[in-house]
Amino acid sequence: MKGVILAAGKGSRLYPVTHHIPKPLLPLANRATLEYAFDRLVEIGVKDICLVVGENAEAMRSALGDGRGVGVRLSYALQDEPNGLAHAMACARDFVEGDEFVMYLGDAIYSEPLTDAAQRFSESGCANLDLVMPVEDPSRFGVANVDGGRIVKLVEKPVTPESNLAMAGVYFFRAPIWDMLAELKPSVRGEYEITDAIQMLIERGYEVLPCVYQGSWFDTGTLDSFLACSSLLLNGGTLIGSGASVVADVGSSVCIGEGAIVDCAEIEDSVILPGASVHCQGRIVHSILGGGVESFGDLQNEIAYG
Repeated sequence: MKGVILAAGKGSRLYPVTHHIPKPLLPLANRATLEYAFDRLVEIGVKDICLVVGENAEAMRSALGDGRGVGVRLSYALQDEPNGLAHAMACARDFVEGDEFVMYLGDAIYSEPLTDAAQRFSESGCANLDLVMPVEDPSRFGVANVDGGRIVKLVEKPVTPESNLAMAGVYFFRAPIWDMLAELKPSVRGEYEITDAIQMLIERGYEVLPCVYQGSWFDTGTLDSFLACSSLLLNGGTLIGSGASVVADVGSSVCIGEGAIVDCAEIEDSVILPGASVHCQGRIVHSILGGGVESFGDLQNEIAYG
């Protein structure tokens, strides 16, 4: 089985930090976000991986190369326009070459292995298996309706969800999906939706299965989700990278990158990026900071890169 990781997103909800560091390379517990994706794929035997990249292509290639440094074999495919997940996946078709593959959203972090999903996909012979998870607000996601152990309907970001099962960012496919993509039309949002392509599989009689994920899942694309994921990886503790200098009362869930300088009254629930120089006369709380940042008061709920 091969792997396809979608990593072309701009990370606009984490600007201005992602103007300087591509979102898939942002450090969580002082490891690039994508390294956690590589871990989860390697656990299920997937080492041949294609990264679908966009305007971040040069930075991604420079950081990751052919993947040997992170224990995988990397190829790259370019998505020149952000036209949806199905469009991004189609960019990797030449890499997949008819093989079974797993598609993984590059900003997703999972606390537990994907072994159950991979095993069920392998044993079932289904055309598609999707990771799903119960959520409180399914209207923000693609939503799966399940009946008799199969997915019978998918709706992208429904106004009135018929289920609380959100599509959780990992999709296993066999060859029939490419026929669906060839006929896929843009949605009302103007994008090629992966949920629409899977719905076509369902309507044409292919078996589409769910696997309910039992761990914690973070999309890491917002300040709150990024810091919640960081806290989980740190077990609520503190991680200070080599060469960092910290003059502060350090509280819970704090990660400080290599070579960073932090001088403040108190810091908690925050990530300081590698090489940053942060001087704050007050407290730093619930923030992501990089570059040179100075403040005469508190920094709270901030994303800053000076």
